[in-house]
Amino acid sequence: MCDLSHRTGISVTTKILNWTVERGLNAVINLSPERFINDSLIKGGIVKKTLKISLTGTFAIILVCSCLMPCQELAAQTGTTKTVQKTPTQTKTAPTQKKTVPAQKKTTPSQKKPSTSKPAAKPAVKAPEAGTLKIGSQIWAAANLNVVTFRNGDTIPEARTNEEWVAAGKAGKPAWCYYNNDPKHGQKYGRLYNWFAVTDPRGLAPKGWALPDAADWNKLAVQLGGAGRAGDKLKSSSGWADGFIGTNESGFNGLPGGYRVENGTFRNIGSISTCWTTNEGKPGTAVDYYLGQRGSLESSNNPKASGESVRCIRKN
Repeated sequence: MCDLSHRTGISVTTKILNWTVERGLNAVINLSPERFINDSLIKGGIVKKTLKISLTGTFAIILVCSCLMPCQELAAQTGTTKTVQKTPTQTKTAPTQKKTVPAQKKTTPSQKKPSTSKPAAKPAVKAPEAGTLKIGSQIWAAANLNVVTFRNGDTIPEARTNEEWVAAGKAGKPAWCYYNNDPKHGQKYGRLYNWFAVTDPRGLAPKGWALPDAADWNKLAVQLGGAGRAGDKLKSSSGWADGFIGTNESGFNGLPGGYRVENGTFRNIGSISTCWTTNEGKPGTAVDYYLGQRGSLESSNNPKASGESVRCIRKN
């Protein structure tokens, strides 16, 4: 009986191990001894008493095996978790990338600085134009004209001799001269022009200027209190013969530059100032305005071949 129990125990153990391999260790662990006896051994006709003796040792072996597997799985899991925990070292790059964002924002205020300075800039103040004179609503040149070319750049012929002067007048061609053909008079009084130079289509007045007509001179007289009183206000306060000076209240500084008659003779420097207009007068003549010994501004008709001063005016 003992031999049978021993043999039976060995065979039972072998069966249990084989069955464990076939169905898996977890199935054995979860299986109760009674269920194992009923399912596997009783069907073979083996005595239950003998099985109980051998099952004690067998389940001890199984218990050891079952403990080893969780340990191996636990070791494998701890190894896996260690590799997962290493990933936080990769997230350290995110804070370093965020540091670049404030650095880029610093460039925005530097770009806006030029726009803030524009409103603070003061508008440029235009300086008064040199060589101009404002009387009432008019703007006049501050001195008599002294040019030798037309506006387009063509040269105005100079007529020095009486013959040259007369020939230009008869032909109706432009001409200029200094009083007595002396350049020093040009620096003070300007040049003398015949009326054909005044009305030449190439333009005697420089760019931005015009030649006055009779209406401009009349308006000037009205703004200074009328023709009878305007003369003294327009005449210079020095340079006039016999003490017939003016007050030059207007700043016009009319100087007595004289004139040249159509036959080429020069007359009356120091005692009269004559200026052409663009208006024609009687046949063969044109209208001029002049300042004489009296304190008035007067007009007359003179031959177009005469030589007189020119004072430009600015018109819109």
